[in-house]
Amino acid sequence: MILFPAIDLKDGQCVRLRQGEMDQATVFNADPAAQAKQFEDQGFEWLHVVDLNGAFEGKPVNGAAVEAIFDAVHVPIQLGGGIRDIDTIAAWLDKGIDRVILGTAAVRDPDLVREAARDFPGCIAVGIDARDGKVAIEGWAETSEMSVLDLARRFEDAGVAAIIHTDIARDGVLEGLNLDATAELADQVTIPVIASGGLASIDDIRKLLEPRYAKLDGAITGRALYDGSLDAQQALALIAERYARHGHTGQY
Repeated sequence: MILFPAIDLKDGQCVRLRQGEMDQATVFNADPAAQAKQFEDQGFEWLHVVDLNGAFEGKPVNGAAVEAIFDAVHVPIQLGGGIRDIDTIAAWLDKGIDRVILGTAAVRDPDLVREAARDFPGCIAVGIDARDGKVAIEGWAETSEMSVLDLARRFEDAGVAAIIHTDIARDGVLEGLNLDATAELADQVTIPVIASGGLASIDDIRKLLEPRYAKLDGAITGRALYDGSLDAQQALALIAERYARHGHTGQY
Protein backbone atom coordinates (compact mmCIF):
# COMPACT_ATOMS: atom_id res chain seq x y z
CA MET A 1 0.00 0.00 0.00
CA ILE A 2 1.49 3.28 -1.14
CA LEU A 3 0.79 6.51 0.74
CA PHE A 4 0.95 9.42 -1.69
CA PRO A 5 1.42 12.94 -0.27
CA ALA A 6 -0.45 15.46 -2.42
CA ILE A 7 0.98 18.67 -3.82
CA ASP A 8 -1.82 20.72 -5.37
CA LEU A 9 -0.57 23.66 -7.41
CA LYS A 10 -2.44 26.95 -7.75
CA ASP A 11 -0.73 30.05 -9.09
CA GLY A 12 2.67 28.44 -8.52
CA GLN A 13 2.01 27.71 -4.85
CA CYS A 14 1.26 24.56 -2.88
CA VAL A 15 -2.36 24.77 -1.70
CA ARG A 16 -5.25 22.66 -0.51
CA LEU A 17 -8.81 23.24 -1.60
CA ARG A 18 -12.00 22.54 0.29
CA GLN A 19 -14.26 20.21 -1.74
CA GLY A 20 -12.53 21.35 -4.93
CA GLU A 21 -13.52 25.00 -4.63
CA MET A 22 -10.78 27.20 -6.09
CA ASP A 23 -11.91 30.19 -4.03
CA GLN A 24 -11.43 28.14 -0.86
CA ALA A 25 -7.71 27.56 -1.26
CA THR A 26 -5.33 27.54 1.70
CA VAL A 27 -1.68 28.19 0.82
CA PHE A 28 0.54 25.79 2.74
CA ASN A 29 3.84 26.43 1.01
CA ALA A 30 4.84 29.10 -1.50
CA ASP A 31 7.71 26.83 -2.62
CA PRO A 32 6.29 23.53 -3.97
CA ALA A 33 9.77 22.14 -4.70
CA ALA A 34 10.78 22.62 -1.07
CA GLN A 35 7.56 20.91 -0.01
CA ALA A 36 8.29 17.99 -2.32
CA LYS A 37 11.80 17.64 -0.90
CA GLN A 38 10.36 17.65 2.61
CA PHE A 39 8.02 14.80 1.71
CA GLU A 40 10.90 12.85 0.18
CA ASP A 41 13.03 13.42 3.29
CA GLN A 42 10.16 12.14 5.45
CA GLY A 43 10.34 8.83 3.60
CA PHE A 44 7.48 8.98 1.11
CA GLU A 45 8.19 6.90 -1.98
CA TRP A 46 5.82 8.61 -4.43
CA LEU A 47 4.41 12.12 -4.94
CA HIS A 48 0.92 13.00 -6.20
CA VAL A 49 0.98 16.38 -8.00
CA VAL A 50 -2.03 18.20 -9.45
CA ASP A 51 -2.04 21.35 -11.57
CA LEU A 52 -5.29 22.88 -10.31
CA ASN A 53 -5.23 25.84 -12.68
CA GLY A 54 -4.58 23.40 -15.49
CA ALA A 55 -7.59 21.29 -14.54
CA PHE A 56 -9.85 24.32 -14.93
CA GLU A 57 -8.20 25.72 -18.06
CA GLY A 58 -7.75 22.41 -19.85
CA LYS A 59 -4.02 22.86 -20.41
CA PRO A 60 -0.90 22.82 -18.21
CA VAL A 61 -0.48 26.10 -16.29
CA ASN A 62 1.91 25.33 -13.44
CA GLY A 63 4.55 23.66 -15.59
CA ALA A 64 7.43 25.60 -14.05
CA ALA A 65 6.43 24.50 -10.54
CA VAL A 66 6.10 20.88 -11.68
CA GLU A 67 9.57 20.97 -13.25
CA ALA A 68 11.01 22.50 -10.07
CA ILE A 69 9.47 19.65 -8.07
CA PHE A 70 10.89 17.11 -10.51
CA ASP A 71 14.35 18.66 -10.21
CA ALA A 72 14.17 18.67 -6.40
CA VAL A 73 13.37 15.01 -5.73
CA HIS A 74 14.31 11.51 -6.86
CA VAL A 75 11.07 9.71 -6.01
CA PRO A 76 8.48 8.84 -8.69
CA ILE A 77 5.81 11.45 -9.45
CA GLN A 78 2.26 11.06 -10.74
CA LEU A 79 0.85 14.22 -12.32
CA GLY A 80 -2.66 15.32 -13.24
CA GLY A 81 -4.53 18.48 -14.15
CA GLY A 82 -5.21 19.86 -17.62
CA ILE A 83 -3.62 17.00 -19.54
CA ARG A 84 -5.96 16.49 -22.48
CA ASP A 85 -3.90 15.33 -25.50
CA ILE A 86 -1.27 12.79 -26.45
CA ASP A 87 1.44 15.41 -27.07
CA THR A 88 1.14 16.78 -23.55
CA ILE A 89 1.20 13.26 -22.12
CA ALA A 90 4.32 12.41 -24.12
CA ALA A 91 6.01 15.68 -23.16
CA TRP A 92 5.58 15.09 -19.43
CA LEU A 93 6.70 11.48 -19.64
CA ASP A 94 9.72 12.54 -21.70
CA LYS A 95 10.63 15.02 -18.97
CA GLY A 96 10.65 12.15 -16.50
CA ILE A 97 7.22 12.23 -14.88
CA ASP A 98 6.46 8.59 -14.04
CA ARG A 99 2.67 8.52 -14.33
CA VAL A 100 0.17 10.85 -15.96
CA ILE A 101 -3.38 11.10 -14.59
CA LEU A 102 -6.24 11.64 -17.03
CA GLY A 103 -9.55 12.79 -15.56
CA THR A 104 -11.71 14.98 -17.79
CA ALA A 105 -10.11 13.35 -20.84
CA ALA A 106 -11.30 9.94 -19.62
CA VAL A 107 -14.90 11.14 -19.94
CA ARG A 108 -14.57 13.38 -22.98
CA ASP A 109 -12.04 11.39 -25.00
CA PRO A 110 -11.80 7.74 -23.91
CA ASP A 111 -9.86 6.86 -27.05
CA LEU A 112 -7.06 9.13 -25.81
CA VAL A 113 -6.78 7.08 -22.62
CA ARG A 114 -6.61 3.84 -24.60
CA GLU A 115 -4.02 5.25 -27.01
CA ALA A 116 -1.89 6.61 -24.18
CA ALA A 117 -2.10 3.39 -22.16
CA ARG A 118 -1.05 1.45 -25.24
CA ASP A 119 1.82 3.80 -26.16
CA PHE A 120 3.05 4.31 -22.59
CA PRO A 121 2.47 1.04 -20.68
CA GLY A 122 2.27 1.43 -16.93
CA CYS A 123 2.34 5.22 -17.12
CA ILE A 124 -1.33 6.19 -17.39
CA ALA A 125 -3.79 6.52 -14.50
CA VAL A 126 -7.43 7.50 -14.67
CA GLY A 127 -8.67 10.02 -12.12
CA ILE A 128 -12.31 9.41 -11.22
CA ASP A 129 -13.69 12.22 -9.10
CA ALA A 130 -17.06 11.32 -7.63
CA ARG A 131 -19.93 13.55 -6.59
CA ASP A 132 -22.88 11.48 -5.34
CA GLY A 133 -21.72 8.54 -7.44
CA LYS A 134 -21.44 10.56 -10.66
CA VAL A 135 -18.18 11.63 -12.31
CA ALA A 136 -17.17 15.29 -12.00
CA ILE A 137 -15.00 16.87 -14.71
CA GLU A 138 -13.38 20.18 -15.74
CA GLY A 139 -11.70 20.68 -12.37
CA TRP A 140 -14.90 19.43 -10.67
CA ALA A 141 -16.80 22.41 -12.08
CA GLU A 142 -19.18 20.10 -13.97
CA THR A 143 -20.84 16.80 -13.08
CA SER A 144 -21.39 14.33 -15.89
CA GLU A 145 -24.17 11.76 -16.14
CA MET A 146 -21.67 8.90 -16.09
CA SER A 147 -21.41 6.73 -13.00
CA VAL A 148 -18.07 5.99 -11.38
CA LEU A 149 -18.35 2.27 -12.11
CA ASP A 150 -19.30 2.79 -15.77
CA LEU A 151 -16.26 4.99 -16.31
CA ALA A 152 -13.94 2.56 -14.56
CA ARG A 153 -15.25 -0.39 -16.57
CA ARG A 154 -14.73 1.56 -19.79
CA PHE A 155 -10.97 1.07 -19.34
CA GLU A 156 -10.96 -2.42 -17.92
CA ASP A 157 -8.96 -3.86 -20.80
CA ALA A 158 -7.04 -0.71 -21.78
CA GLY A 159 -3.89 -1.34 -19.75
CA VAL A 160 -4.44 1.55 -17.33
CA ALA A 161 -1.99 1.43 -14.39
CA ALA A 162 -4.37 2.72 -11.72
CA ILE A 163 -7.65 4.41 -10.94
CA ILE A 164 -7.58 7.26 -8.44
CA HIS A 165 -11.00 7.49 -6.81
CA THR A 166 -11.75 10.79 -5.06
CA ASP A 167 -14.87 11.52 -3.04
CA ILE A 168 -15.28 15.26 -3.65
CA ALA A 169 -17.58 15.78 -0.66
CA ARG A 170 -14.78 14.64 1.64
CA ASP A 171 -11.84 16.25 -0.12
CA GLY A 172 -10.03 18.78 2.03
CA VAL A 173 -12.47 18.55 4.95
CA LEU A 174 -10.75 15.82 7.00
CA GLU A 175 -13.85 13.68 7.46
CA GLY A 176 -12.17 10.36 6.64
CA LEU A 177 -11.80 8.44 3.39
CA ASN A 178 -14.89 6.96 1.76
CA LEU A 179 -13.32 3.53 1.97
CA ASP A 180 -16.49 1.54 1.42
CA ALA A 181 -17.23 3.18 -1.94
CA THR A 182 -13.59 2.89 -2.98
CA ALA A 183 -13.37 -0.76 -1.95
CA GLU A 184 -16.63 -1.50 -3.75
CA LEU A 185 -15.12 -0.01 -6.91
CA ALA A 186 -11.97 -2.08 -6.43
CA ASP A 187 -14.12 -5.20 -6.15
CA GLN A 188 -15.78 -4.45 -9.49
CA VAL A 189 -12.66 -3.89 -11.63
CA THR A 190 -9.26 -5.47 -12.03
CA ILE A 191 -7.42 -2.14 -12.33
CA PRO A 192 -5.58 -1.15 -9.11
CA VAL A 193 -7.53 1.50 -7.18
CA ILE A 194 -6.12 4.34 -5.06
CA ALA A 195 -8.31 6.06 -2.43
CA SER A 196 -8.41 9.85 -2.23
CA GLY A 197 -10.35 12.56 -0.46
CA GLY A 198 -10.71 13.11 3.27
CA LEU A 199 -7.85 11.14 4.85
CA ALA A 200 -7.84 12.71 8.30
CA SER A 201 -5.66 10.87 10.80
CA ILE A 202 -3.71 7.77 11.73
CA ASP A 203 -7.07 6.04 12.26
CA ASP A 204 -7.63 6.19 8.50
CA ILE A 205 -4.26 4.52 7.95
CA ARG A 206 -5.25 1.77 10.37
CA LYS A 207 -8.53 1.28 8.50
CA LEU A 208 -6.70 1.13 5.17
CA LEU A 209 -4.61 -1.72 6.53
CA GLU A 210 -7.64 -3.81 7.51
CA PRO A 211 -7.99 -7.01 5.47
CA ARG A 212 -11.23 -5.87 3.81
CA TYR A 213 -9.35 -3.01 2.14
CA ALA A 214 -6.37 -5.11 1.10
CA LYS A 215 -7.35 -4.74 -2.57
CA LEU A 216 -6.64 -1.01 -2.51
CA ASP A 217 -3.31 -0.04 -4.04
CA GLY A 218 -2.81 3.03 -1.89
CA ALA A 219 -4.20 6.32 -0.65
CA ILE A 220 -3.56 10.01 -1.15
CA THR A 221 -3.20 12.37 1.78
CA GLY A 222 -3.11 16.15 1.64
CA ARG A 223 -4.50 18.53 4.24
CA ALA A 224 -3.95 16.08 7.13
CA LEU A 225 -0.20 16.16 6.49
CA TYR A 226 -0.07 19.91 6.11
CA ASP A 227 -1.98 20.80 9.26
CA GLY A 228 -0.34 18.10 11.36
CA SER A 229 -3.36 15.90 12.06
CA LEU A 230 -1.44 13.05 10.40
CA ASP A 231 2.17 12.45 11.39
CA ALA A 232 4.17 11.28 8.37
CA GLN A 233 6.66 9.15 10.32
CA GLN A 234 3.92 7.45 12.33
CA ALA A 235 1.88 6.69 9.21
CA LEU A 236 4.80 5.33 7.22
CA ALA A 237 6.04 3.29 10.17
CA LEU A 238 2.61 1.72 10.63
CA ILE A 239 2.46 0.76 6.95
CA ALA A 240 6.02 -0.60 6.96
CA GLU A 241 5.38 -2.62 10.12
CA ARG A 242 2.20 -4.16 8.74
CA TYR A 243 3.84 -5.17 5.48
CA ALA A 244 7.04 -6.40 7.13
CA ARG A 245 4.89 -8.84 9.09
CA HIS A 246 3.62 -10.22 5.80
CA GLY A 247 7.06 -10.58 4.27
CA HIS A 248 7.16 -7.24 2.45
CA THR A 249 9.16 -4.09 3.03
CA GLY A 250 8.63 -0.38 2.64
CA GLN A 251 5.30 0.92 1.43
CA TYR A 252 4.56 -1.96 -0.90
